[in-house]
Amino acid sequence: LRVVRRGLRNAATGGRAPNIGCASCVHPTRIAAVQLGPLVWIAIPALGGVIGYATNRLAVKMIFRPIEPIDVLGFRIQGLIGRRQAELAEKIGRVVGDHLLRHDDIVAALGEADLEGLIGDAIDGALAPKLAELRRMPLVGGFLTDERVSDLRGHIVRGLLANKEALIEGFEQAIEKGLDVGAVVARKVGAFPVEHLEELVLSVASRELRAIEALGGLLGFLIGLAQVGVLAIL
Repeated sequence: LRVVRRGLRNAATGGRAPNIGCASCVHPTRIAAVQLGPLVWIAIPALGGVIGYATNRLAVKMIFRPIEPIDVLGFRIQGLIGRRQAELAEKIGRVVGDHLLRHDDIVAALGEADLEGLIGDAIDGALAPKLAELRRMPLVGGFLTDERVSDLRGHIVRGLLANKEALIEGFEQAIEKGLDVGAVVARKVGAFPVEHLEELVLSVASRELRAIEALGGLLGFLIGLAQVGVLAIL
């Protein structure tokens, strides 16, 4: 015991403890490490988990937030979607116009559509106000019976359908000249509020985004645990 006390006293005063070859004699720094061990094994992994979770949660939030740019210490911060919305709209419009909804697809859809019903509905919508006005006239109103109006509508529809190919070709030319699908989509996406985009994405992928946040916490915990293990080995 006197030898152990002398060794501890020498270590405390900067001296060198004698090598007494006793397996049960432990250096004071080793005693302190053993006492702090449980706290270290809990604190470092827990801190790593909190940091990993908070980092991933912040990254997910910054996809959309802040919506409007704000200045923080001379740096302008804005959510990814809000900052790149114009570029994103252009890319989406280009993809839709070039690959998803081309002019050929629109023309093919017109060929498969119920043109008779569409034309009939268009005629009814266009003629209804004028027919109501004409029927209020004493001389003309008696002539425009429901049966005669129906016959007139049928003649117009059948006449147009008799030239269905020419009608579709005319639509195709009008679409090619006047309809830029990519530009329309880009304009719509660019004008779409970021808040609505956020709601749309969260309604579809909220579970996956929460999983990303939780995975950040798990990875942070495991990394902290590995760090403590390395320290224990060293």
